[in-house]
Amino acid sequence: MQSPKPRRKAGPTTTNGPDSAEKLDELLISSAICNNEDLGPFVRKTFGTGKPETLLHHLKFFARSKESEIEEVCKAHYQDFIHAVDDLKSLLSDVESLKSALSDSNSKLQSVAAPLLTSLDSLVEAGTVSKNVDLAIGAVTHCVRVMEIASRANRHLQGGNFYVALKCVELIESEFLEKTPSSTLKRMIEKRIPEIRGYVKRRVSKELGDWLVEIRVVCRNLGQLAIGEASAARQREEELRIKQREAEEQSRLSLRDCVYALNEEEDDDGGGGGGIEGGSDDGGLLGFDLTPLYRAYHIHQTLSLEDGFKQYYFDNRELQLKSDSQVSSMTPFLESHQTFFAQIAGFFIVEDRVLRTGGGLISKMEVEFLWDLAVTNMCAVLEDQFSRMQTANHLLLIKDYVSLLGVSLRRYGYTVDALLEVLSKHRDKYHELLLSDCRKQMAEALSADKFEQMLMKKEYEYSMNVLSFQLQTSDIVPAFPYIAPFSTTVPDCCRIVRSFIEDSVSFMSHGGQLDFYDVVKKYLDRLLGDVLDEALLKLINTSVHVVSQAMQVAANMAVFERACDFFFRHAAQLSGVPLRMAERGRRHFPLTKSQNAAEETLSGLLKKKIDGFMILIENVNWTSDDVPQGGNEYMNEVIIYLETLVSTAQQILPAKVLKRVLHDVLAHISERIVGTLCGDLVKRLSMAAIKGLDVDIQLLDSFTEQLTSLLNDKEARDMKTAFVEIRQMINLLLSSHPEKFVNPVIRERSYHALDNRKVATVSEKLRDPSDSIFGTFGARGSRQNPKNKSLDTLIKRLKDVS
Repeated sequence: MQSPKPRRKAGPTTTNGPDSAEKLDELLISSAICNNEDLGPFVRKTFGTGKPETLLHHLKFFARSKESEIEEVCKAHYQDFIHAVDDLKSLLSDVESLKSALSDSNSKLQSVAAPLLTSLDSLVEAGTVSKNVDLAIGAVTHCVRVMEIASRANRHLQGGNFYVALKCVELIESEFLEKTPSSTLKRMIEKRIPEIRGYVKRRVSKELGDWLVEIRVVCRNLGQLAIGEASAARQREEELRIKQREAEEQSRLSLRDCVYALNEEEDDDGGGGGGIEGGSDDGGLLGFDLTPLYRAYHIHQTLSLEDGFKQYYFDNRELQLKSDSQVSSMTPFLESHQTFFAQIAGFFIVEDRVLRTGGGLISKMEVEFLWDLAVTNMCAVLEDQFSRMQTANHLLLIKDYVSLLGVSLRRYGYTVDALLEVLSKHRDKYHELLLSDCRKQMAEALSADKFEQMLMKKEYEYSMNVLSFQLQTSDIVPAFPYIAPFSTTVPDCCRIVRSFIEDSVSFMSHGGQLDFYDVVKKYLDRLLGDVLDEALLKLINTSVHVVSQAMQVAANMAVFERACDFFFRHAAQLSGVPLRMAERGRRHFPLTKSQNAAEETLSGLLKKKIDGFMILIENVNWTSDDVPQGGNEYMNEVIIYLETLVSTAQQILPAKVLKRVLHDVLAHISERIVGTLCGDLVKRLSMAAIKGLDVDIQLLDSFTEQLTSLLNDKEARDMKTAFVEIRQMINLLLSSHPEKFVNPVIRERSYHALDNRKVATVSEKLRDPSDSIFGTFGARGSRQNPKNKSLDTLIKRLKDVS
């Protein structure tokens, strides 16, 4: 039982007395003890004053004061205690009986539970064993699972399936390694995982290295294929343009009965566009296989080495590009340029495929950086190689291949303007070399000319030498063998000029410049005006010595005139310019100098030949009284030669050329006759001699009038003006009143071609000396001849005028 909690009691109040202080302290201590307060302050105060006896006294006093209270409490609870003791004694007897009952029950329970406890111990032991066995089985199963995955990883490693093997290793590391109960197995796995990853990295790196070596060969073949396809496409375009030009030509000739159609034939491969892009991602027949690259990239992604692999790939490809951009000094660039450019083309075709399908292996900016590097190197190589080349054909071959490279790579989005600018920069040098080559070829062709008409035995020869240059004057094909009016020089030079045009157009086309006809025309003018014209002038001045040669050259010049029209039309067609625009801007005949020189040379040689016959004029009896019947001998010889000349020249020379030459020759004959009359060879003239000259001029008139196949009436009249001077001189001398020559009206109408001095000189020689001033002394009574009188008057007036 718990005793009731003591109540807080207030200490009795005391009155003032001598021991009031001690009483107060005693009351305070009693109150603190009753209220369970801390007595520490009182102890410290007591020891602080050095009088602990007082405190002890107060405490003892308090203890004695409480003994009476304790006794009262004990008396109050004594009866209850007695009753409790009695209850305990009765309870003790009950406990004893209960104890005996419990002992009996315990004995019975132990006798019954002993076997059960034994079974329970066996059960607990079996449960423990079972639990241990389950744990062991789980551990073994886990280890077996780990070993199975490890074994699978080994098989994939042996089979080259590195990605699957790495996934197995990753599975073991992430899900099984920490839970592996076998420390030995765990250590072994922890040791092998880095080794496996290192092995896989080495293997894919080796495969990538082999691929980087093999891809260079693939790039070269791929570039050659791409450029070959571009060349085939260009050829198809050229064939289509040829058909278009043929159609335009037929339309220009108004061949209404000719039905034509322009059909662009399709290739068997569907247009030739599937050789590279149309194939599968493995590159088709070329073995364009990116699998090793993508496999290595995928493995490095799995190994969390993606950034390092990207940089490794870019660095290696940059080194390969720099190596491919180097030109070998051991092989001429002309022999190695195709391989050089094909290697670069294939390189960027591969990089374009990697950019599009590589999943971020290389960025567009990196590809553009590589392309800029390649363009810079190619431009430097072209500048260097072009500066060394001295053959136009070599420049053209390289230019064509570079332009095909540009066409091939432009399909993949690469800009090739810098390359085209380099080609355009060397345009002038190429044409200068081409002009130099043509100058040599023309010199060789002209030096080999035998000045003979060209014989063509077969139709293909006619087509090759005449029709191909549009030199024909009729659309009717002649019978064979056919003798052309020109020599072999004409088709040979035409082939050279045509080749020049085609080479010039080939260099200018596909170079980024669309309208280049003016450039081609400028260099064509230089070829014709500077090269061919100078070569023909040199030939005329150095190699033409006889009339037949001069006649052939003059005939050639007439054919060249038609050929030049073809040259400019051909240049316009190849340049894609409408013929009407080309004909509108056509200039004068560029071979005018050589044409004039050829005609002048022919005229000069004919004049020399005529001079050989005119020597016979010295045999004329100028004082004879008999008029020669049929003309003088020299004129007959001249007429025979002229008739022979015309019959021969008509087969070769064009009519207009023959007319000009005949006019010069006839004018020369007239000048020679007048010169003879005025010269020292003729001392005196008789009227019979003048009448003989009149017969000679009538023969010339007759010869002119017989040229009906060559001249019409107007042209015949114009031709007679060549010997108008001698005709008017004879008419004047045969007239009855020659003094009318001084009449301006009559002179302008009938004697406008005569010179006063020549008329005076001839008149002096024609006057009869018997009627002279000195002759009148012997015949005073006779009359003077009226003709002589008229001549005297004429001579006197001419002297007065002069």
